[in-house]
Amino acid sequence: MLYPSIVTAVVVFLTVGGQELFGFTMLGRPIVIAPIIGLLLGDVQTGLAVGASLEAIFMGVVNVGGAQAAEPGLATALATTFAIQFGGGLEVALPIALPLGVIGLQLKTLIYVGIVGPFATKFDKMAADMNAKGIRNLHYGLWALQWGIYALIPFFGVLVGSEATQSVINKLPDVIINGLSVAGNLLPAVGMAMLLQTLWDNKIAVFFFVGFVVTAYLELPLIATAVFAFIMAFLVAQRDLQFKKLADSRPSGVQVSDTMTPEERENEEFLS
Repeated sequence: MLYPSIVTAVVVFLTVGGQELFGFTMLGRPIVIAPIIGLLLGDVQTGLAVGASLEAIFMGVVNVGGAQAAEPGLATALATTFAIQFGGGLEVALPIALPLGVIGLQLKTLIYVGIVGPFATKFDKMAADMNAKGIRNLHYGLWALQWGIYALIPFFGVLVGSEATQSVINKLPDVIINGLSVAGNLLPAVGMAMLLQTLWDNKIAVFFFVGFVVTAYLELPLIATAVFAFIMAFLVAQRDLQFKKLADSRPSGVQVSDTMTPEERENEEFLS
């Protein structure tokens, strides 16, 4: 299990740590991490399946400042490795992803406070001395130290905890495995519901229902649904562009008609 442990640790270091270094690059998202681990462990199909499912769960999770919920990167890395090594697929990965994400966030915060926090005054002193080189070196050094320690969590989690986890999974009765499978299948719906609660707008709700119908009743695959959504978005953009050109070509002395409905007047004023 040494190779999977190293792979998991390196991927977490480069993706989750890289996202923190280079900005909001999406490197630490499940849809990126899981396929990479799947490729390196020789099971790309499981990596893609786990990544897509966990991305649906963590899609609405964006940790900004004190508003933090979970750390998807560590959860995805461990869940994907366990799913591939134990052969359980999504039934193994999904139920353990959420608790791993919550625990991972707390550990990341503790490491940051314990390692980076004490150097705050050092940064202030070097800034006062206009020591740009010292700030840069300390910044990259602390980054490497912080995420190097953080990467040890998945390393030992896979190396030491693999046999224990495998033993527990083997002893679970079928009814528990089936229950975990059902719960895992519900988690993406919960993640989408959390996201929709933030993004929901009655004006564009019709597109959500169109997507639901073509997926649930017409049974179109996800790629076909995405292409269909792109075509609809393109047609709507073309229509809005035509309305904009029509409004721009209207003589300046022409006023919006008072006979229009409030919705028509709002659209006319928006496009003018």
